[in-house]
Amino acid sequence: MSTQRYRNPDALIDIWERPSWGQWFGLSLQHLFSMFGSTVLVPILVGLNPGIALFSSGVGTLMYILITRGKIPAYMGSSFSFIVPMIALMKTTGYPGIAQGTMAVGLVYLIVALLVALIGSDWINRALPPIVVGPMVMVIGLSLAGSAAQKATVDSQGTYHWQFFAVAMATLLLTVGFNLYLKGFLALVPILLGIVVGYLIAVMAGLVNFQPVLDAAWFQLPKFEVPGVSYPLHFYWGAVLSLAPIAFVSMTEHIGHITVLNELTHRDFFKDPGLHHTLAGDGLASIVASLVGGPPVTSYGENVGVLAITRVHSVYVLVGAASFAIIFSFVGKLSALIESIPNPVIGGISFLLFGVIASSGLRILIEKHVDFNKKRNLMIASAILVIGIGNAYLKVGQYEFSGLAVAAVLGIVLNLVLPKDV
Repeated sequence: MSTQRYRNPDALIDIWERPSWGQWFGLSLQHLFSMFGSTVLVPILVGLNPGIALFSSGVGTLMYILITRGKIPAYMGSSFSFIVPMIALMKTTGYPGIAQGTMAVGLVYLIVALLVALIGSDWINRALPPIVVGPMVMVIGLSLAGSAAQKATVDSQGTYHWQFFAVAMATLLLTVGFNLYLKGFLALVPILLGIVVGYLIAVMAGLVNFQPVLDAAWFQLPKFEVPGVSYPLHFYWGAVLSLAPIAFVSMTEHIGHITVLNELTHRDFFKDPGLHHTLAGDGLASIVASLVGGPPVTSYGENVGVLAITRVHSVYVLVGAASFAIIFSFVGKLSALIESIPNPVIGGISFLLFGVIASSGLRILIEKHVDFNKKRNLMIASAILVIGIGNAYLKVGQYEFSGLAVAAVLGIVLNLVLPKDV
C-alpha cells in the first residue's frame, strides 16, 4: 500500500491498516455482536427469516465496501424505517411484495446517487430539511407503539396474560439498566444482553418452546426467497409505492452516519469516495437483499459507536464482521433459537427501541432549532405526525400506499410549496 496516504493520529488502527489475526478475530466479533440484536429484531417483527437478514447484512456490507473502494468503515444492517409497511405487506402480498419494495428502495438510492454525481447534493437538504425528517423519524417509532404493546400483553388469540406483561417490563427495565450502567465492551451490546436476559426470564416463566431448536440442523441453508424461483414474478405497485418514499428518510440517516464517520476518521467521505458512491453502495446492498429474501438495509449507528469507542477504524475489521454474519446465517440452530424468542421479550425490547427512534426525531427538531412559532413548520409537522401515526393509507384500485409513505410524500411537497416566511 502507498506510504503517502493520510493516517489519522487519533486511530489505534486506521482505515487501511490490517490488524493482527488475533485482534482481527476479536474486533470483528465485537462488531457482529453490536449489530446482531437490531439486525435480527427487524425480521422477527416482520415475520422474515433471521438467517436471511444476517446473510443479506453481511453480503450488503461487503458490497458497500467494494462500491466505496474500501475507504469507509461502515456496516449495513436491517433498517427499522420500513417495518410498518413491511408488516402490512406481509399480511397481504407476503414477501414477494416486500422484495419488490426493497428493490425499489435500492433503486431510489441509485437514482439519487446518479443525480448527486451530476448536479451535487444541495437539493437533498432543500427537499429533506429537519422539519420533514424529524417528524418522519418520530412517526417511524410511534406508529409501531401499538405493535409493541400487543406483543407485550396478549397471545396470538388476543387473550391478555399478566405473565407476558411482567416479562416485557422486566426485559425493558433490565435493558435500560444495561444502557445506563454497563462499561467497556458490554456497553456496546445492551440490546443483545436485554434479549438474552429477557429470554432467560421467559424460560423460567414457561413461555419458550425449545422443540424447534432441538429439531433444527446445525448446518442449514437460510430460507432464500429468490424472484422467479421461490415465488412467481408478479408486479406489486402498492408495495413499491409504500416503501420507496421512505428511502428518503433512511437516506438522511445514512448521510448523518457518514457525517459522524468524517469527524471520527478526520476525512471527508462526501468528497472521497463521494456521496454518490456511499449512496450507491447502500442502494445496491438493499437490491441484493431483495434478491435473496432480506429486508432493506442501511448503515448502522451501533457500529459507528464501536468505531468511536475502540478507535479501531480498519475496514478489514468490518469485512471480518460481514464474513461472520454470512457464516452464522448457515447455522440452523441459531436461526431456530432466534425464532424461539417469545413475543413478551420482543415487546419489552421494542418499547425501548421504538421510543428511541421517536426520540431521535424529536432530537433532530431540537438540535436544528426548528421554530414552531412559524405556521408553516407547525402545519408540516402536524400533517406528517397524524397521517403517519394514524396510518391514513391511500388505496387506489388494488394499490395501497401506507400512511408512512403518504406522510413522507406530503411532508416533502408541503415543504417545497409553502412560503418560507410564514
